[in-house]
Amino acid sequence: MRIDKFLKNSRIIKRRTVAKEACEQGRISINGKTAKPGTEVSIGDEIFIQFGNGSLRARVRALTESCRKEDAAGMYEILE
Repeated sequence: MRIDKFLKNSRIIKRRTVAKEACEQGRISINGKTAKPGTEVSIGDEIFIQFGNGSLRARVRALTESCRKEDAAGMYEILE
């Protein structure tokens, strides 16, 4: 699954276009490497996201094409 789609489906970032822009600006990395919007993410990968005033490190736990709001938090595990 593409990283921009994963961030939108897991509701870490609300819109896919915002996730795409964050990737293009170099604020998202997967396993220590800067991610482009089309970079594939798989289960067990670590994602690091730099927000305006903070950061988030998460591990991918599940990949689902579509899920309900209640199930979205199960797609990742917060590390920091």
